[in-house]
Amino acid sequence: MAGKGMTEPKLAVDLAGLAMRNPMIIGSGTFAYGEEFINVAGFKNEDIGAITLKGTTLEPREGNATPRVAESASGMLNSIGLQNPGADAVVRDILPRLRVFQTRVIANVAGRTVEEYRKVAKKFSDAPEIDAVEVNISCPNVRRGGAEFGTDPTMAGEVIASVREVCKRPLIAKLTPNVTDITAIAEACIEAGADILSLINTLRAMVIDTATRRPVLGANTGGLSGPAVKPVAIMMVHQVYQIAKEKNVPVIGMGGISTANDALEFIIAGASAFSVGTALFWNPAVCKQIISGLRSYLIENQIDDVSKLVGTLKLN
Repeated sequence: MAGKGMTEPKLAVDLAGLAMRNPMIIGSGTFAYGEEFINVAGFKNEDIGAITLKGTTLEPREGNATPRVAESASGMLNSIGLQNPGADAVVRDILPRLRVFQTRVIANVAGRTVEEYRKVAKKFSDAPEIDAVEVNISCPNVRRGGAEFGTDPTMAGEVIASVREVCKRPLIAKLTPNVTDITAIAEACIEAGADILSLINTLRAMVIDTATRRPVLGANTGGLSGPAVKPVAIMMVHQVYQIAKEKNVPVIGMGGISTANDALEFIIAGASAFSVGTALFWNPAVCKQIISGLRSYLIENQIDDVSKLVGTLKLN
């Protein structure tokens, strides 16, 4: 029940046609294709607004050499390399099993060429189980594609424009933090037809084994995620929000969220929704805890709609 004199706050959000029961999204790459979490204690997909599936390419990929994961202070590095069974296998074999989900499903697509992005996006856009398509132009742990497109405004715009032509669902552009000016990439994606922007993906990083004097990860470098990246992510969400709000393009914020207060920081900075990922590795019940904390904050501060909190940052 809400507090005295305060009605139950509205948590439902609509991101350019992607309507969700609350602003929480599960981040791509931390959830596989969702099936693993169906029977995990403490996790209920009806507690969240949407799940984002693992990044998928046109052809199957084996991924990077092992080790693929390494710990770091207040975070972790991953170098999976977009291992996946290929778009056709996912659409044919996996998506039908997700119909039991009581939440929105977002596909995450990747490719080595603009044409590959286009083909994969069309396959998912045509699938009835998919509610939105996220274009991964920001993955830092593959040798070709991904971040190569996401670090250049012209290339980023070309990918989004090509996908836009075949995508019937809300289109999300996922941005990389590994750039000098993330707003230039954001502007290019908006102009090319992105409905929503999501950021940030992981930061390119390295961990060294001092005994062997070699990188811990088999691919040498990987993507840093977890609480360590949160301040960087919040700053970039704030920067992109200044550009996106003029075009009525909502922002999904992510990077190190593990508490309700973390999520609130992103919302205040300008995120209409937020994504949780690394925290699921140590606490599968974190989603319910974050939504509960968010609801309590709204009640305590007499805010009847979470959307009213978006972009309310007061600079010094």
